Amino acid sequence: MDSGASATRSYDHIVRAENISLSYGKVQALAGIDLAIGHNEIVGLIGDNGAGKSTLIKVLTGVLRPTSGRLFIRDRLVDWASYSVREAHRLRFETVYQEKSLGEKQPLWRNIFVGRQITNRFGFIKVAEERRIANDILKRQLGFRGVGIDANSTISKLSGGERQGIAIGRAMHFDSDLIILDEPTVALAISEVRKVLDFVRSIKTSGRACIYIEHNLAHVHELADRLVVLDRGRIVADIRSGEMSLEQLTTFLIDLQHSGHAVGPAQ
Repeated sequence: MDSGASATRSYDHIVRAENISLSYGKVQALAGIDLAIGHNEIVGLIGDNGAGKSTLIKVLTGVLRPTSGRLFIRDRLVDWASYSVREAHRLRFETVYQEKSLGEKQPLWRNIFVGRQITNRFGFIKVAEERRIANDILKRQLGFRGVGIDANSTISKLSGGERQGIAIGRAMHFDSDLIILDEPTVALAISEVRKVLDFVRSIKTSGRACIYIEHNLAHVHELADRLVVLDRGRIVADIRSGEMSLEQLTTFLIDLQHSGHAVGPAQ
């Protein structure tokens, strides 16, 4: 594993949002969001379409600037004036968007090092070294044992689950402290879903934090240390693993949709 992820930490939370609100005219997309995420935990972010999940992630990763509120990264206050996608990336936040982040016709090693090439002092890419590292990521970090899959394989030859694994492995290799997964199991066969869930587990095993956005409650319920429920731009529940069964969680969310107002989970 990368040494940076396992080094001694001097912070309590990789990211902490305090009273984050975001309005578009009279439409309030986020309202009073308080959320703290520590290292070495998987936080499932769930809620109906339009609940505010994507908007919250865009604030955390510098895409959107909130109307009000404060954001801390590794317990240090963020200056909204200088916070951006580039800055979030520099601070080791990585978002994996389904399959959109991979080049179909490019080999695995090029996909892993796109935008972050290893070069010599003359600026030429060290192809052999990138291939060697890519193979190491495939075998040691992701556990790829499939015949015919190596650093030279093109993305187009990989299954959906394997593609997600490559994107996750890339984020882990580049020492991301927070990896955000945007519905990584969408449109995958059952056998492929299991691969992706194993990849997500490897994020926590490596000592990193993960925000896992998912519509499939069974998947996120199985993996998450905590489930954060958004409804109409507000966090309405923060449920720790084991506090609700999958059936109870499903019932809670259905009741929430029909109630028209925030409801706290049963204690």
